[in-house]
Amino acid sequence: MLANFFKLQENHTTIKTEIIAGFTTFLTMAYIIIVNPAILQETGMDHGAVFVATCLAASLATAIMGLYANYPVALAPGMGLNAYFTYSVSLGMGLGWQTALGIVFISGVICVLLSLLPIREYIINSIPHSLKMAIASGIGLFLGIIALKNAGFIVADPATFVTLGKLTSITCILAAIGFFLMVALDNYRIPGSIIISILVITFIGMILGVSPVTNSFFSLPPSLAPTFLKMDLMGAIMSGAAIIFAFVFVDLFDTAGTLIGVAHQANMLDKDGKLPRLKQALVADSSASIIGSMLGTSSTTSYIESAAGVRAGGRTGLTAIVVSLLFLAALFFSPLAKAVPIYAAAPALLFVACLMTKGLTQIDWNDGTEYGPAVVTALAMPLTFSIANGIALGFISYVCIKLLSGRFKELNPILIILSILFCVRFATI
Repeated sequence: MLANFFKLQENHTTIKTEIIAGFTTFLTMAYIIIVNPAILQETGMDHGAVFVATCLAASLATAIMGLYANYPVALAPGMGLNAYFTYSVSLGMGLGWQTALGIVFISGVICVLLSLLPIREYIINSIPHSLKMAIASGIGLFLGIIALKNAGFIVADPATFVTLGKLTSITCILAAIGFFLMVALDNYRIPGSIIISILVITFIGMILGVSPVTNSFFSLPPSLAPTFLKMDLMGAIMSGAAIIFAFVFVDLFDTAGTLIGVAHQANMLDKDGKLPRLKQALVADSSASIIGSMLGTSSTTSYIESAAGVRAGGRTGLTAIVVSLLFLAALFFSPLAKAVPIYAAAPALLFVACLMTKGLTQIDWNDGTEYGPAVVTALAMPLTFSIANGIALGFISYVCIKLLSGRFKELNPILIILSILFCVRFATI
């Protein structure tokens, strides 16, 4: 039944492979159940309720993606969006967290409408192949800088922005060993190489005393009541269109970048570079923010960490269903989810980063009007710490370079319109 429903044979995968891929994806993104409540509680939200909302939103949204779109893509409250929710909207603008939840709800409804209509799909399919590959590679570089930061290999520096961390620290050494082990196991084609490496480093860290040893693996979930259906829709409407547009904008293009990146890694793009079942995937992703806001968390979106599961062999929605079930299990085994330290998961992100940057090889390096904007796109993502900014700068560069090169016919109306909107957005920041 599973093989037929998820078309496993057609996608050259098996139930065992999909389960391994689901575990891999979950382990690389399980940090969100720890980080998200810690960030949102600064707005005054109940930590326990946000923890439950995070797990439930991730589980429900990921299940929809798997069942409706048959994509191996997992969803959870987005990093960056939760920081904007907390530090810019709630604390910075003085809006209550209930109003911020209302803004997330309205932005989700707008994204669903754009997804149901051919508008959003048309926008994504209008992206040139070179920019699609640059987006996938840029996300890889973005993951790479996050991985190096989480492992302690790079740290902030007031003069050079970033600099080398303390490489002799035990966590750096363990992260390096994890990465080396991961690549070696993959070279031997050992299934679950990412999972094995993460767990090995986690347990070594416990033995060496650099990671806390959990005394309990089971706990009942806290109450969801403090945040459930607490959106202030009227307050959200009164807050102004600019804030709502910001959430729509980031969700729209972060999702586009993530889906393109994961689909490219899974070889799911067709001969024209377009995504199959894109409409279903976009509707599933858009509905996730509505679900999350109702439960009590910031915008829920597709996770680039899904690429780790794809690298482990995940090709269908069965991978997403496994992740969904694991997020449900996390409700009752939160101490176990906390046992994986950030430095143990960092090698997985770095490994995926290495794999995703191969998209740069598919760019036409004999045409400056193609590789110029592509390089801008790929570099801007990690250096601005934003997938959306990288896409915006890439679009603007592509249109301007094509126009100045006299190649106007290679542009389409969507590229021109979006580039103008991106320019307006940057001008008003």
